[in-house]
Amino acid sequence: MKTRTDLERVGAAVLDEARTELFLSMPYLAPAMGRLEHRMDLTTRLIATDGEMIRYSPVGLIRVYREHPYVLTRTYLHLLLHCLFRHVFESEHYPDEELWNLSADIASEHVIDSMDNRAVNRTASDFREEWYRKLEKEVRVLTAERIYAYFEYHPLPYELLVKLSNEFLADDHVFWRMLDEKKKPRPRSDAENELASRLQNEWRKAAKRVSAAMEAKGPKAGAGTGNLDVMLRADSGNRTDFRELLKKFAVVREEMRVDPDSFDYGFYWYGLSHYGNLPLIEENEFAESEKVEELVIAIDTSASCDADAVRAFLGQTAAVLSDGSRFFRRVRIHILTCDTEVRGDVLLTKAEEMKKYAEGFHVEGGGGTDFRPVFAYVSELIRKKDLRRLKGLLYFTDGFGIYPKRPTPYTTAFVFRENHPCDADAVPPWALKLYMKE
Repeated sequence: MKTRTDLERVGAAVLDEARTELFLSMPYLAPAMGRLEHRMDLTTRLIATDGEMIRYSPVGLIRVYREHPYVLTRTYLHLLLHCLFRHVFESEHYPDEELWNLSADIASEHVIDSMDNRAVNRTASDFREEWYRKLEKEVRVLTAERIYAYFEYHPLPYELLVKLSNEFLADDHVFWRMLDEKKKPRPRSDAENELASRLQNEWRKAAKRVSAAMEAKGPKAGAGTGNLDVMLRADSGNRTDFRELLKKFAVVREEMRVDPDSFDYGFYWYGLSHYGNLPLIEENEFAESEKVEELVIAIDTSASCDADAVRAFLGQTAAVLSDGSRFFRRVRIHILTCDTEVRGDVLLTKAEEMKKYAEGFHVEGGGGTDFRPVFAYVSELIRKKDLRRLKGLLYFTDGFGIYPKRPTPYTTAFVFRENHPCDADAVPPWALKLYMKE
């Protein structure tokens, strides 16, 4: 019978081997791998992390290693991604613990399954692939926050929730929330809050170093990185172009125009050659287009945002929106002006109206900033079916204000002036951060 010391030594050796395998195949992850030490902990069934270290059950670890050694390498990467995306620390902000655990697991597994790397390769099940396609269609970028928001607005039957949880389960999340003696959630103490804040900042820096290491390698990083770089950029709020963001706001709808892709010239010429001027097929007058149909633009008119900055933002936005290849002829663009409350709502139904609106814009408001009324107002527009296919909201601000805690079912992006004072770090993790060049 092995002693505790023997079990601890063997368990640590198994994890060291998994980490070495990851390092050799994905050296750009070194800044993250160096952040976690190992500790034996019998309160977990296999392996878990609290953001400070990896805690493991040696018996479970050794059993899995003997049966499927590659599983541990993949699981090691899975929990490493939980830390890089800071799922560990965001858990307490999402009331449905089971749903948050599932969302975080899907986000991590989606990145791993996108990697063409022998260290973590496995064939994804049809069930898993089906859900990836569904979520990619609905939320585009599969962060845990956006997946959670989708499931909140599209509740899962209990049986399906269990099936999905089992499909994407890899590690134990037992240390993600503070528990009392009865294993019920409790608030963090001041010391625990300070530690969590420090760890979160360290992982944010580690994520940036990993992203920089991948960028430095360039093409040498290879297909093995999958969509990790995209997810790290989405998570850290790196600069994103307006045009790229508008792709996330687009919907597919038929519009009246000739569709050359669906036109078969063979039948057309066959009809002309056999029946004179009678073609057997004519061009399709309707074609599917993926463009923006509905959009909300919120403008922070508090005292800290000057009129010139707002006009510059509107001018740049108008230039993008006037591109007919990105908007349908008939649109619904709500422009909201707000500080601590919604001061105005102007509805534009043609994209070209945006430029005229920008030229005549003047600031109203001037108080403090509370972002929550805008989202409450938009929720009411959706409830009244004034907005039916909303995919995104742009919020121009300096970031100093009160943010909503709950994620939105549509993509939300807070837009800041580049090289100007702002509180971009306060943006909730489920939202994007954009920077406007002047």
